[in-house]
Amino acid sequence: MKDLENSWVEKSIVHLSSGELEITGRLVDASNATLFGVMHYEGSTLEVIYKPVAGERPLWDFPDGTLADREFAAFLLSDTTGMDLVPPTILREGPAGLGMVQRWIDVDENIDLGSYFAQDRKELRQLALFDAIINNTDRKIGHLLPDQNGHLFACDHGVTFHAEDKLRTVLWQWAGDALTEEEFGVLDLATNVIDSHATSLSAHLTVAEIEAMRMRINKLRSGGIMPLPSEDWPAIPWPAY
Repeated sequence: MKDLENSWVEKSIVHLSSGELEITGRLVDASNATLFGVMHYEGSTLEVIYKPVAGERPLWDFPDGTLADREFAAFLLSDTTGMDLVPPTILREGPAGLGMVQRWIDVDENIDLGSYFAQDRKELRQLALFDAIINNTDRKIGHLLPDQNGHLFACDHGVTFHAEDKLRTVLWQWAGDALTEEEFGVLDLATNVIDSHATSLSAHLTVAEIEAMRMRINKLRSGGIMPLPSEDWPAIPWPAY
């Protein structure tokens, strides 16, 4: 099964990297420029999301023009740890310049996200741990992408990896629960990724942000529990969806 997942990701990356991007629409509710398109490659097509750096809205707490890099760093960590939570993602030139291009995921329309997000499901708990590692400041319900094969993906990772603790998420149902042996293994894998992919990560994140991620992982490991909401700032993003 893992080989099939790797093949799917690798083929997606080749298609995203080598194809010709045609823009077909725009997601008007997104705070940053988020374009829908089709990637044409060797007679086949792939639906994608394209977020050009030029369309990123300035934020007070994140450096300008870094959101696409954070999206890619989140995919890199998801892929290399085997968590497979972030759809295949690359950075490349497009019609509006350099940006993040990500494979579109067809969500299972039979799933009601309004009730799904609050359930005690293994895949949601894994995403909650992933968000704690990458310090996701904006995990909304609408970012959950359970597909028709029963696999959970998630999107919108532009405001992640901040050096200061800023975890905000709708996934708090395991707060304070003891980490499992498998989750300790995920933390170990994440640390190994930081060490073995230092050059790749440093092309997209600052030294301080990478070191802060290492410290978050060590804190999770030493505490032995799933993260708790902060008492110093809102723990749930607004709007939650």
